[in-house]
Amino acid sequence: MRHLACNRFYLGLAILLALPVPASAIPAITCHCFTDRSYDAARPAAADPYFLATTQNSFFAAAFGVDKKTVVINKQKGVSADNLWVAYWLAARSGADPDSLLQGRKTKGSWQATIPKAIPVKTMGVRFSDALKNNAGDERLAEVVVDELLLRFRFYREPELAALRKAGAGNRELILAGLIAAKTRQPATRIYRNVKGGGVSWGTLLTRAGIDSTEIQSEVAALVMSSTNPGSK
Repeated sequence: MRHLACNRFYLGLAILLALPVPASAIPAITCHCFTDRSYDAARPAAADPYFLATTQNSFFAAAFGVDKKTVVINKQKGVSADNLWVAYWLAARSGADPDSLLQGRKTKGSWQATIPKAIPVKTMGVRFSDALKNNAGDERLAEVVVDELLLRFRFYREPELAALRKAGAGNRELILAGLIAAKTRQPATRIYRNVKGGGVSWGTLLTRAGIDSTEIQSEVAALVMSSTNPGSK
């Protein structure tokens, strides 16, 4: 029963592939199943991929006010994390439908060709619109969105965020480092460098911070809420 979700996925995929339908009609589905979802002192880094993924999904859900399952299902359908960040950012600021934006991106091949003229440039944010004008790719546009959200929800101040990006931190690492930093009052730059230097794992740091894997979503949601409503603490 341990991997029931994955087993069901592969059973469903086998049935789908057995049906007489054109290959082009089969959706691009990716199984986001993680074998390790809790910290194991004997293998301290084993669950790190899961911790990074679930923290990012939790932050996305809290930032945009959507169900976390929506994020996971979209990724299972083959939608990249980068395009999800961009689509929901644009939807939140313009009222456009995120699914329609994602379909447009899939059809037209770039966000520059996808974003309708009905969305005013000023609603996208200065950094995002500048990146768009400079023909930034999906990854760069997603980074701009994540940076804007991390600053808005006070995970970071501008100098620290810039330093982490310069050090090579990606979106998932920034979000998880920010969570641990908020919980432990330790500098996020130190946390990131310790992990990247091989001195410690993300799982070890979460354990030291007193954050169980089952509590990540609620911890992230509480951190986002406290930034928008300081009196909620």
